[in-house]
Amino acid sequence: MPVIIYHNPQCSKSRQTLELLKEQGIEPTLIEYLKTPPTPEKLKEILAQLGMAPRDLMRKKEDVYTDLAIDNASLTDDNLIALMIEHPVLIERPIVMANGKSALGRPPEQVLAIL
Repeated sequence: MPVIIYHNPQCSKSRQTLELLKEQGIEPTLIEYLKTPPTPEKLKEILAQLGMAPRDLMRKKEDVYTDLAIDNASLTDDNLIALMIEHPVLIERPIVMANGKSALGRPPEQVLAIL
């Protein structure tokens, strides 16, 4: 059962989620998404598995969100996904993928439901 975590080592929730996975005996594949953002297709897959719209997975308190006026309601989902790929800091974290499902590790225990 491959488990993938879109991880930011600087984020406490991401570190806690990674530790929780390891406590479960899982050594996930780590993707530091700030260095290696998902492709638009992968991000669409994650969003579908999460049941979220792109804006729901965006970190709205990031400076880039304000600087680029991403709160503009006229931006389409494809526009938002492109911005998330170009500026991966906008993607909420951590995201764990396992068993054909995805979960957001906020709180970290939320990922246990897909294992």
